[in-house]
Amino acid sequence: MKVAVNKIDDANILVEGTIENSVIEKNIDKLAREAGKQMKVDGFRKGKVPPHVVKKLHGDKLRQDAEQDALKSLIDQGIAEAGVAPTDIIGEPMFKKYDKKDDVIDVAIEISLKPNVKLEGYEKVIPAFEKPKADDKEVEEKLSEIAKQQAPFEKIKRKRMVRDGDTVIIDFEGFVDGVAFDGGKAEKFSLKIGSGQFIPGFEEQIIGMKYDEEKTVSVTFPEAYQSEDLAGKDAEFKVVLHEIQEQVEAEVNDEFAQKLLQDDKATVETLKEKLSEQVVQEKVSKVYNEELKPKLIEALVKHFDFALPNNIVEQEIDAKINAKAREMKEEELNEFKDNPEKIEALRAEVKEDAENSVKATFIVDALAKKENIDVADQEVSQAIYYESMMSGQDPEQVIKYYTDNNLLPAVKMGMIEDKLFGKLLGLDK
Repeated sequence: MKVAVNKIDDANILVEGTIENSVIEKNIDKLAREAGKQMKVDGFRKGKVPPHVVKKLHGDKLRQDAEQDALKSLIDQGIAEAGVAPTDIIGEPMFKKYDKKDDVIDVAIEISLKPNVKLEGYEKVIPAFEKPKADDKEVEEKLSEIAKQQAPFEKIKRKRMVRDGDTVIIDFEGFVDGVAFDGGKAEKFSLKIGSGQFIPGFEEQIIGMKYDEEKTVSVTFPEAYQSEDLAGKDAEFKVVLHEIQEQVEAEVNDEFAQKLLQDDKATVETLKEKLSEQVVQEKVSKVYNEELKPKLIEALVKHFDFALPNNIVEQEIDAKINAKAREMKEEELNEFKDNPEKIEALRAEVKEDAENSVKATFIVDALAKKENIDVADQEVSQAIYYESMMSGQDPEQVIKYYTDNNLLPAVKMGMIEDKLFGKLLGLDK
């Protein structure tokens, strides 16, 4: 095999060569002999199947494997001639040419390498940042907000009719065509009117009910209701109102602080200090995500200059194109079908953003190693678990989804990025 290696830039090389037909045939013979030792064919002892019989039975597959072996040898030879360590290769090679002729196969393959990021002078491009503070008014507002959230519900002192926003204690039983259905009955059920917890129209009909009143509420289950037996059907609920409750604002004292902080030595002042830290953290998070992070990424991308692996850039372009496609209407998508010029124009449009994204990823990776920033797998799981809990989702199911769809590395990279930027900007102090 003839092999030539050309350096495109510091992150990409082009391996060109020809694979002679004699090499393919030699590989086929070798593969046929090896396969014959494992095969069982009628008329031959196991392991004694002649190569010509194997070729007759599996000729196409043998040729395909033989070409693959020859191609691998050509690539290995090119990598050796280029003096490239296998560990420096990144992603999959990109075929620029694979031209089969009568006696040879002409091949051109682009191989990408991990870029060399020289970490010099990056400290100078970090944007200036003055850490925000929390004033007394903001802390008091936060304290009042928490007091309302923690306020207990109590039975109203004066009997009156139900109003929107009240919490009621009710018994109910549901019927479709006069027959009670499973899951349609409860006693002493707590329901906040206006929460949208029940079928549309149910809560509105509770408004105006009086203590111990019995009422029949008529509703229609949504067409997309989770139970197919009830979806789209009319139903009646027999409802009995037992109690109306209202939220009584909690008294803010040391006992309240101790309960909230799970610390029997806590005081209201201790709680205010914690809330002050929380207010500051919320401000920092907002400024970081909306202003500092974009500025820092832009500055770092502009500061560093190094060659990018073309195959990774192409992958990022594909990802951005797919993201745009998901947002397009069917008419827009149809404009791109059988229109390679329009697709190429779109690829050219997103190329700069793709290059900047890839560049930023390698910069973050290099800086994280220099600054000794790392995120353990357990931290990733804990973060996903916490976010799931806060959004009311099942943490185990969310983690399974991330694992099954290979999304954990991206989450980990995002956490490393935030930890790194926090250190560079001084937010971790």
